Amino acid sequence: MKALMFGWEFPPHILGGLGTASYGLTEGMHRCGDMDITFVIPKPYGDEDKTFANIIGTSQIPVAWRDVSRDYVEQRIGAVMNPDLYFRLRDHIYTDFNYMRLNDLGCIEFSGRYPDNLLEEINNYSITAGVIARTLDFDIIHSHDWLTYPAGIHAKQVTGRPLVIHVHATDYDRSRGNVNPTVFGIERDGMLQADHVITVSNLTRRTVIEKYGIDPAKVTTVHNAVIPLSQELLDIQVKKPKEKIVTFLGRITMQKGPEYFVEAAAKVLKNAKNVRFVMAGSGDMMDKMIALAAERGISDRFHFPGFQKGKQVYEMLKASDVYMMPSVSEPFGISPLEAMQMGVPSIISKQSGCAEILNNVIKTDYWDIDAMADAIHSIITYPAMYNQLRKDGIDEVAGITWEKAGQKVIDIYHKVLGY
Repeated sequence: MKALMFGWEFPPHILGGLGTASYGLTEGMHRCGDMDITFVIPKPYGDEDKTFANIIGTSQIPVAWRDVSRDYVEQRIGAVMNPDLYFRLRDHIYTDFNYMRLNDLGCIEFSGRYPDNLLEEINNYSITAGVIARTLDFDIIHSHDWLTYPAGIHAKQVTGRPLVIHVHATDYDRSRGNVNPTVFGIERDGMLQADHVITVSNLTRRTVIEKYGIDPAKVTTVHNAVIPLSQELLDIQVKKPKEKIVTFLGRITMQKGPEYFVEAAAKVLKNAKNVRFVMAGSGDMMDKMIALAAERGISDRFHFPGFQKGKQVYEMLKASDVYMMPSVSEPFGISPLEAMQMGVPSIISKQSGCAEILNNVIKTDYWDIDAMADAIHSIITYPAMYNQLRKDGIDEVAGITWEKAGQKVIDIYHKVLGY
């Protein structure tokens, strides 16, 4: 079966959990066999893993004719795209886009990130989807997250192929209910136009049904999973501080509940002095959290190392004694699974999708800073509790695989396609 997937991130160049989930699911589906997946992203760098998916960048899709030689195309984009594909795509330009800002190959430039002109990039991405859909052969379209829903809809309109959209988050999660009407409109249009909707948790499924008015019969939950770690990462060596380390790792934004982490830390530090707190990540609430830590008089026990990626993430987890995710509304949340892989006991909010499938963690309400503080204190104080959560967490997360999730998605494809 051939699937055309639209996404916005793909490792190793990721800015959040979307890229990690896209990679894991694609690889898991490939492992199930009989899958030919083309994964489209705005801007490839050439170092993406292509062993289980064909990676295409919209920044290499011609939308206007340019009289260029094969050698020139090879020189310009050969590191990320086969020149032959460029010329195949050039034969399927469907209207005159010369009024747009294009480069010397007739392609639209993309940032590959989440720029201020994000809505413009989403629209441009959907334009290139029209060229891709007219060129490639595929059975089904799969769009990851709201940024790519317009592209998926365009591809469906062009080809008549069925569309599956994957809801990794909704604007209700990102905004604590104060939704952006433009984003909401894009999300709902994608859900209405889709032949089937996949959500990453039952929590998100309820939001899709209740807030967006989508027929429950066409909404299926496929929980996320975690990529097995290499022995190299599992055995990574770090200098372990004398104090206990409690870590928050993620975007420092309203959705992630960082203020509850700071408040819980302040409560713990009233009774324990042998502990440090780390808020790793970046986001629009970072300065507020630095100020809040200062207001609570705990700045000397609080660290803000900034955005972590790749090996840095696992070095930080290896140095941690407790991982905490106090999200206000978390569609899933892969980071606790990654922490459990590294043997770090985890505390997660009951308002997170991963709470539906994890048992060997401590679950609290995101607003219950007393319960969070008690949980932190217990883990760092009682070795038996720490060791039990560590051991059972490692065992549990080993059974949560992307291959299982991938098979569920393939079964949805078969259902949609009628075979």
